[in-house]
Amino acid sequence: MSSRILSATRLSRGITGVAVAGTGIGFYYTYMRSVAHADSGAPKKAFGTGPAFLSLELESTEAVNHNTKRLRFKLPEPDTVSGLTLTSALLTFSWPKGSTFPVLRPYTPINALDEPGVLELLVKRYPNGKQSTHLHSLQPGDSLRFITRLPGYKWQPNQHSEIMLIAGGAGITPAYQLIRGILQNPNDHTKVTLVFGVNTDADLLLKKEFGDYETDYPSRFKAIYTVSQPTERSPYRKGYVTKELLEEVAPRSSDCKVFVCGPPPMENALVGSRRQPGILEELGYRKDQIHKF
Repeated sequence: MSSRILSATRLSRGITGVAVAGTGIGFYYTYMRSVAHADSGAPKKAFGTGPAFLSLELESTEAVNHNTKRLRFKLPEPDTVSGLTLTSALLTFSWPKGSTFPVLRPYTPINALDEPGVLELLVKRYPNGKQSTHLHSLQPGDSLRFITRLPGYKWQPNQHSEIMLIAGGAGITPAYQLIRGILQNPNDHTKVTLVFGVNTDADLLLKKEFGDYETDYPSRFKAIYTVSQPTERSPYRKGYVTKELLEEVAPRSSDCKVFVCGPPPMENALVGSRRQPGILEELGYRKDQIHKF
């Protein structure tokens, strides 16, 4: 038992040392980026290719439903943009009260990546989620440290004639970021189908935004919702993201790219494993057509 305590203490000190050293590195990268942007005249980017270790102040918080909040953070300067590319996430760092070790978790921003001065996260609180509980406890004026950007799939406009995004629960945020980026780019003509599975009607996050996209881009964007525990008069279909549902709504083009993000059981069922094919393979999608966020 004593050896375990000693190991935990060493690990804690090691992580703290890395965090302190990383902060110094972050200041150096921040300084070098400011010099580069001053020379180029381009908007300042909060997150570049290296570590950032930025502490951002929470500007406002909004309850979206019973367990999800929209958190709006201030970037270092009013004219600073995030500098992120589509499908990128940010690694956050905190030391929640009562926690033995610090917690690092990735979150995907939901506001426009070129919006100056602010960064928005949509955070679902989980019963045993140390970071999500900590973020929900933050009040305007509090700060959160962002370690670095986590680049994702390298999206290229018009690389595919159409794509399908399958999301479950809080996995909707990377899907929303990509959908927003595609539809708001006048040079990207990719068609998009979203299949969004949740537990209850209240869990259909960003429903208004998706509804607006369906109105504004009727020939390019379609959203399908399925709810496992709908209300009595729910307008949504009841059930899960199943093979039968995807057979009905999936795009038929041969170059369709499929993106998946959701709870592990859902992802495993859709993507499969080395030993057992998933639902998407059973429907004829090749492994190179499937990307898991």
